[in-house]
Amino acid sequence: MEHANVATEITIHHEPSDSTKRIWKVFWILLIITMVELGLGLSLYALSLPEGLRMHLIKGTIIILSLAKAYYIVSVFMHLGDEIRNMIMTIVVPLMLFIWFILAFIYDGNSYKNLRNKYDPYYKERTIEQKEKKAETPAQPGGKD
Repeated sequence: MEHANVATEITIHHEPSDSTKRIWKVFWILLIITMVELGLGLSLYALSLPEGLRMHLIKGTIIILSLAKAYYIVSVFMHLGDEIRNMIMTIVVPLMLFIWFILAFIYDGNSYKNLRNKYDPYYKERTIEQKEKKAETPAQPGGKD
């Protein structure tokens, strides 16, 4: 009895699942947001804007876009968007407290710096204005050159 060599081909066609489509959609959203952030960040240096309203608007926009990216990452890739509300609050509320702590420490550090400049006679923060005033003062009469 002789066996016939019959080549059989099996093709399996997989449709991408909804979760795969969702991941790719979020990937493209994150890519676009990142490109916009990079464009805005580079425009800060390329345009050399003075410190003012326009500069703060661009920085604020970058912060808002970063928060949007964080939301998408936590919601989709960490699967927090599919959880119940109590689980989400268990993670989000401590995060908000952590952000509040960071802002409080920054404010406190700035207050300490300002008080130290005001009351400590042996410590004065050097600024560009102080250096310019020192450079503008004429040489003392009778001094050696």
